Amino acid sequence: MAAPEIVIAAPRLEAAVEAIVAQGGSEAREAALVAGNLVAANLAGHDSHGVGMIPRYVKALLEGGLAVNQHPQVVLDAGTMLRLDGRAGYGQVIGLEAMALGIERARKHGSCVVALGNSHHLGRIGHWAEQCLAAGLVSLHFVNVISRPIVAPWGGRDARFGTNPVCIGIPRPNGEHFVLDFATSRIAQGKTRVAHNQGKRLEPGIVIDDKGDPSTDPRYSVIPPFGAIMPFGEHKGSGLALACELLGGALAGGGTQHLPDQGKMRVMNGMLSILIDPEALGTAQFLAAQAEAFIAWEKASPPAAGAEGVLIAGDPERARRRERAAKGLAVDATTWEEILAAGEALKLARAEVLKLAGL
Repeated sequence: MAAPEIVIAAPRLEAAVEAIVAQGGSEAREAALVAGNLVAANLAGHDSHGVGMIPRYVKALLEGGLAVNQHPQVVLDAGTMLRLDGRAGYGQVIGLEAMALGIERARKHGSCVVALGNSHHLGRIGHWAEQCLAAGLVSLHFVNVISRPIVAPWGGRDARFGTNPVCIGIPRPNGEHFVLDFATSRIAQGKTRVAHNQGKRLEPGIVIDDKGDPSTDPRYSVIPPFGAIMPFGEHKGSGLALACELLGGALAGGGTQHLPDQGKMRVMNGMLSILIDPEALGTAQFLAAQAEAFIAWEKASPPAAGAEGVLIAGDPERARRRERAAKGLAVDATTWEEILAAGEALKLARAEVLKLAGL
């Protein structure tokens, strides 16, 4: 049976989460950035990367795996290449500041490669592509995860790497940018957490149990004994996950996931980002014209049976934002209780969180 839901207006939910983050020692700017980023993920329809992450962040903070009030440290500055260390800081701040540095360099030189290691959870990677898109840049992002392994390689029976996302952002003149952002697993791990908290089953083929056999129970990626999520596209998703490990982890300098689970709650990310200025390349107008021509051609395909028609990457998020901004954000009762408990673990009374949330 699905767990009941609580509907909270986005500004109210953001205020409640901001108070919890601030209670953990974050300065006002950091608390606002973390809360705003998480609520933005919920608004975009990605609850897996939204406020439901707060309980894990608080546990990581109390364990010492997440550091407050950190900023990217420049390890190497080669003009068009930057190597940064996230110092285990909140990814919502580290990602923002890393991309700001990359954007400044791409505008100056035409392109920039940003190698970021040792950031705590960067959240929804599409957020960083959108930051680059707002500056008129094309961006590509390859991310690895150092935490408890949760995804099985194709042909294997247990977890060996993380959900290792890939993201590509391409600007469009009408502002409805192309934002392709996907985990290399069948679904993001956070989506299994959401399903588990909501009391729902998964579609067949998404997870395997602790013995390596197929299952539809999301618990196998949420609570022990652990199984694993499967890679999307069989060997193709598995190969992309490995590429993310080597690019986002090894090349970017933060390290790869190759050790047994240490039982820690921190989620460390490495990210290799490539930022390109179409204006500097001399193809900005051509890109805009060709993109619109091709997207119109693609969307003219007759709808398949049972489908509303062709969508491009970014369309579902735009629709979700309009809907959820108007109706409020639904948080299942289990997740909401976990959020309240996280506040209490930091000695923030649940009454205060409930008041801020308007409940």
